[in-house]
Amino acid sequence: MISNRVRRSTALVFVLGAVLALAAPPGAWSADNYPTKPIRFLVGFAPGGVNDLVARAVAARLSPRLTQQVVVENRPGAGGNIATQLVARSAPDGYTMLLGSVASLAMSPALHRELPFDPVNDFAPITQAVGVSSLIAVHPSMPARSLKEFVALAKKQPGKLNFGSPGTGSIAHLAAELFKKTAGINILHVPYKGGAPALIDALSGQIECLVSVISTGAPHVQSGKLRGLAVTSGKRSPILPDVPTVAETGYPGYEASGWLGLLFPAKTPDPIVDRLHREAVAVINLSEVREQLQSVGLDPAPSSPETFRAYIKAELAKWAKVIKEAGIRAD
Repeated sequence: MISNRVRRSTALVFVLGAVLALAAPPGAWSADNYPTKPIRFLVGFAPGGVNDLVARAVAARLSPRLTQQVVVENRPGAGGNIATQLVARSAPDGYTMLLGSVASLAMSPALHRELPFDPVNDFAPITQAVGVSSLIAVHPSMPARSLKEFVALAKKQPGKLNFGSPGTGSIAHLAAELFKKTAGINILHVPYKGGAPALIDALSGQIECLVSVISTGAPHVQSGKLRGLAVTSGKRSPILPDVPTVAETGYPGYEASGWLGLLFPAKTPDPIVDRLHREAVAVINLSEVREQLQSVGLDPAPSSPETFRAYIKAELAKWAKVIKEAGIRAD
């Protein structure tokens, strides 16, 4: 016969097991079955732009692989910071995900005096998705036919030439500021409220130079309405293969790329992060997805969570220095 002491000990083991299971981190005990409901995928910019395109391309292929809907939710505002804050404050259960950008995660800390999230400690990186190159272009009426000639022209007329960008603190703006310092030139910044109005003035010759994400200006370089001088990424863009990188034109070491990547809130269980990482990388590496992204000048760049975290930290330091030296503030 089983003694009362044995019965009590057995019951105590079951009770302790139940308590430990309830005390486990949210989602940890069910990671093997994850996901069991739709996943919110927050994007900090309006529909129709590059961020939205990437999110929807990834979400459409993730959904069948996860057997749950990945629902893109646009929450534009404050340069992506609204969506970023929402994800930072969400439950770390794998059901709220962010398409983070260089703007909110690497530039905002230096641009804003107060930020309602920590770009490193409030997130669990999943993978980088793409790199985003900027394009330096001029109106065909400009005498400069190369970046070197543009620099020579700017040095002859310090402070007289200008460049337009999609806005203060945008990747295009900061890429230009980094180039100004690298080349030792003084040209004036004309900020616009988005890439479209800056493009309109560049096409009409109202501004001498346009610095924008490559998808904005590339079609007009291809048609001859703008002259592409250089791209800011580390390698040439497949949609403008004849346009050199800034480094190739005589400024070795220069690189200023934007980027987008997938992140969960901090403390999301590792098994969930690992599952999303595997599936997201597989999706980004699909030939149809790579072709779709490259067709608008994006560079597919999946990475490990650890590599993405290290990259965010490096980018924070890089852009903080550029912003401080240029004296830029967003508030």
